[in-house]
Amino acid sequence: MTDTRDTVCVRYMVDDVAKALDFYTRFLGFEVLTSYPPAFADVARGRLRLLLSGPASSAGRPMPDGATPGPGGWNRIHLIVEDIEAEVARLREAGVTFRNDILSGPGGKQILLQDPAGNVVELFQSAAVTPAR
Repeated sequence: MTDTRDTVCVRYMVDDVAKALDFYTRFLGFEVLTSYPPAFADVARGRLRLLLSGPASSAGRPMPDGATPGPGGWNRIHLIVEDIEAEVARLREAGVTFRNDILSGPGGKQILLQDPAGNVVELFQSAAVTPAR
């Protein structure tokens, strides 16, 4: 049995659980764990468990101060890819929305895309490491 402490869990608030479920399984390689639209579903990729909570879920209930949890923002899951250019081309062709173009930095390349509810997903390709001589 897998130790649950080895699993990283992230909750995303989504507007439409069925759309989110389709997006993460079709485009990003997640597998369905449970599915209870319109309230909730969870998917997994490796050790990441992503909880997709709709407005009808318990996580979508208003807070005591009246604030209502919703999708979007800048927190994000970070998915490592082997070839970022190929992944971006594949996803653009499928109509996925991106917030920016590929950025390069000392650690590698990254780009931000959005799920159907506006939550951010980062694709990251590590910089090639030159062996020490």
